Amino acid sequence: MTAFAPLLGLLEEVPDHRRAEGKVYQLAHVLLFSILAIVSGGNSYRSIVTFIEMHRPRLNEVFGLTWRRAPAHTAIRYILQGLDSDAVEAAFRGHAKLLQAAHAKPGGGSLAIDGKTLRGSFDAFRDRAAAHLLGMFATDTALVLAHSEVDEKSNEIPAAQALLAELGLAGHLVTLDALHCQRKPSSSAPRPAPT
Repeated sequence: MTAFAPLLGLLEEVPDHRRAEGKVYQLAHVLLFSILAIVSGGNSYRSIVTFIEMHRPRLNEVFGLTWRRAPAHTAIRYILQGLDSDAVEAAFRGHAKLLQAAHAKPGGGSLAIDGKTLRGSFDAFRDRAAAHLLGMFATDTALVLAHSEVDEKSNEIPAAQALLAELGLAGHLVTLDALHCQRKPSSSAPRPAPT
């Protein structure tokens, strides 16, 4: 049993889109090792492979695996690009909820909701606007508790309202940008410029 067991258990609930005969590497372990690689500074599929290969003997020992080599970067790309984003978000929210429950201070802190436009997500070829996400941050534990994508034809206001309703945060102090202080919140309010 490792400290990663709760997260690994949640990652095991993410559906695997690969055919049964194509599953040489377990999805939950590929996801966990990809997360560890990114947290360690990796920023590409090749860096994830490098991380796994460098740490493979220790990862095999700790997680009871028998991987003879790291997956190819093309395999990592295929696995990660085919993920169900809602299932991955559910796993992260579940993990954040466990961490928040274990480390929250008595009386709790506030929750901050803020939206960000993802740099580099604009796609002129597919005529897609830059992706805009809302994040919910717990100030007492410095944990991001949830993400929610803002619909391309909308803005943060309805997305924040939906996120609050979805997470059931009655009794919590929540801070939001001044954009949310309109008397009649409307989905026609302009989107903030990318930061």
